[in-house]
Formats: sequence, structure tokens, C-alpha cells
Amino acid sequence: MEGYGYLSLVPTLLVFTLAIVTRRPIESLVAGALLGLLMLHGTGFVGGFADTTLAVLTNDDVAWVILVCGFMGSLIGLMIRTGAARAFTDSMTRYVKSEKSALMVTWLLGICVFVDDYLNSLAVGSAMRDLTDKYRVSREKLSYVVDSTAAPISVIIPFSTWGAFFGGLLVANGLAAEGEGLKVYISAIPYMLYAWVAVALVPLVIAGVVPMLGGMRKAEERAKSGGPTVPPGAEHIEKANKAVSRKEGTRPSVLLFVIPMTVLVLATLWFNDFLPGIYVTLGGTTLVILAARMLDMHDTFDTIIDGFKMMIEPLGVLFAAFILNEVNTALGLAEYVVTTMQPLLSADLLPLIIFTTMGLVSFTTGSNWGVFVIILPIVTTLGQNLGADMTLVIGATLSASTFGSHACFYSDATVLTAQASGCTPMQHALTQLPYALIAAGITAVGYLIIAFV
Repeated sequence: MEGYGYLSLVPTLLVFTLAIVTRRPIESLVAGALLGLLMLHGTGFVGGFADTTLAVLTNDDVAWVILVCGFMGSLIGLMIRTGAARAFTDSMTRYVKSEKSALMVTWLLGICVFVDDYLNSLAVGSAMRDLTDKYRVSREKLSYVVDSTAAPISVIIPFSTWGAFFGGLLVANGLAAEGEGLKVYISAIPYMLYAWVAVALVPLVIAGVVPMLGGMRKAEERAKSGGPTVPPGAEHIEKANKAVSRKEGTRPSVLLFVIPMTVLVLATLWFNDFLPGIYVTLGGTTLVILAARMLDMHDTFDTIIDGFKMMIEPLGVLFAAFILNEVNTALGLAEYVVTTMQPLLSADLLPLIIFTTMGLVSFTTGSNWGVFVIILPIVTTLGQNLGADMTLVIGATLSASTFGSHACFYSDATVLTAQASGCTPMQHALTQLPYALIAAGITAVGYLIIAFV
């Protein structure tokens, strides 16, 4: 089916308009998807909606996300129930004596958990909530620090799920020889400017070199003045996060937090996939808990179910975002944006144009991996026809994908970070957006400098 031209932008514009007005992501995403389906199918849009939701639900990538996020919630639930999460937080207090040190520990922990952005968002946010609360850090600021070491760190440290996935795509699109995908990926890391800038900006924000801006400043003023660290309107998320509580009489061990997290990182690297990594870790942790009689069988498996249930709301947002992405793909949104920008292209300016256009597409669709799959063949052809430096082009493309993941209010990283940190996706995205735009501006200037130096 041919694209819809500029009309392909309309459903996403509706999503952003409704989201800003209502601050409700799921309803906004569904409304945008329904408008797109009405454009695609006319009066048959209900049947189109049924077909699209079924296609999304049976998609391998969507099923992967549901299983990974749900069982990660189960693992976190077990750590809360046995007191291991509290023991880890307590052990961190010897290194944390102020708000700044609490946030710096969060930043460093995020860098250490580099293997996957989902793991980073869920584990670090959950681990540091109580500790940053102690120093009156708003949940919005915590979520910014956590999110800035999720996708950006997973991109620039190649031994991660991002490196494995994108390395494979480089081979599939002829940008790397068979078996050389990761090598080519590593060669492009210096040019993944957005990821580098986003990570480096965090300590400057923590130190106050970069001031609190907009909604973040208001959030910090609320928390510092004795108000709640959890923002108004996010009480239901905090309630979900507190649905599992520590069992009275347990003897918490910090090793029950550190060892499973270490196993999870190593198993994910071993399998090159987070899903078998979480299966191995959750299964092993369950056996240890039962063998040590920390919890009985009923309590253990009830906790696993309750932990999975903690992730229902963020999974609902992600499911709606996948539906919108499916609709945008059918409307030809990504292809329209790239085609529109083609007259502006030259070999020197191609990285800058790729970053701005693909960043916009990734931001509006909430998709980073999916957009990369669609756009990479087009970018490859453009780069080769123009004689551009393909290593630089790959870096710019990954930068754009990282920006979309970091900035969009319904991207997977944003939604999961918000859940783990204890605020809504809109609260997190709107307070983080000024810093994401600063990083994007610096990145654009960087590509401009590279073009003319």
C-alpha cells in the first residue's frame, strides 16, 4: 500500500495532543491508533483494530517484552518479599551521605548494569527508590538519572542486547561481512554522540552545573519543601510497587540481591538474550528461597504472580504503543519523513540529517529497534549512493534511535523507568525532555562540526 504522505503524521499528532491535555498515555495511544485505522480501513476500522491487536499480541518481539518485563517484576517481587532489596539499599548507605552521592551511586550502578536497558531501568530504579527518598530526591529526578544510563549505556557498551541486535542488522543490510557485525558496530561507537552526551550530562545535572529546568525544578522544590517525593497522580504506581512487602521475620541478605543480579547479567551475555537470562535467574532464585525456607512454596509463587502483576500498567502502555507503531508502519510514516528530507541530503550532512529525521521518527513512534529495522535499508542505500562515511552514518542512526528511546513518553525505556522509579510516564518524560533536548542539540552541533572539519 502506498503511503499517506503528510496525513500519516495526523494520528501521532493526535496522540501528543491528547497526552499533553489528559496526561493519560494509554487512552491517547489508543485514540491515535483508532484514527489511523479509520484512515486505513474506513468503516471497517473495527475489524482492522481486531486484526492489528491480534498481530501485535502474537508478534515475537511483543511477546518477548511481556515475558521479560513480567518476570523481571517477579524477580524484583521476590527480592522485596525476602528483604534482599532492603538489605541492598541499607548496604549502600555506607557510600551515600547526601543527595548528590545518592544520585551518583544511582548513575554508577546504571553504568554497571549495561547488559540491557530493560534490566537497567527496572533493577536500578527499584533498588534506589527508598535510598533517594531518604535524601528528598523527587522520583522524577531519580527516573531521569536511571533512564540516562539505560539505552545510552546499552548502546555504547557493545556487549549488550543492543550490540547483539544491531550487529546482526548490520550484517543483514550488507554493512558488515558475516560474523563481523559486532566489529563494525564497535567501530561506530565513537560516533554515537547522543548516547555519550546523555550519559555525560547526568553528573553535571547532579552537581548543579546544569540547573534544574521546568518541571524538574518544580518537582525538586516539592520534594525539598517537605512534600511527597512521589508526584501527585502517581500514587497508583507507588501502590503497585508496594503491592509486595517484606515478610516479617525474614533474615535479609544482601547476597540474595547481588548474586541474582550478577547471574542475570552473565546469563544474558551467555545467551545473548535477556529472556533466557531472566528464566535462569528467576528459577535459580526461587530454588534458593525454597531450599533456605525463607518463604514457603505458596508464598513464593504468590509473590512471583504478584510481582508479574506489578508490571501490568506499563505493559498496557507498551502494548498500546506497539499498536500505534503498527498503524504508523502501515501509513508509511517513517518512509514519508525520510523521503521528505531527501532533497536536503549530501554526503557531509547525511549524519546530521539522519539524526534529526530518524530522531523525530523514533520520538513520535516510540519505537527504536523497530524504526531501525525499517529505516536502515533506506539509510544504507542513501549513504552508499552519496559516498558517505558509513561508520559515521551508523553512529548517527544509533544516536537517533537512542534519542527516541530516551525522550518519547511512551517508549519502552521511558515507561519501564517511570514504573520502577515511581512516577507516571508523562511526569518522567516531561521533566526529562529539557535535558534530552540539550543532549540532542549538542549532538546535532557535533555532527555539524564533523561535517565541516
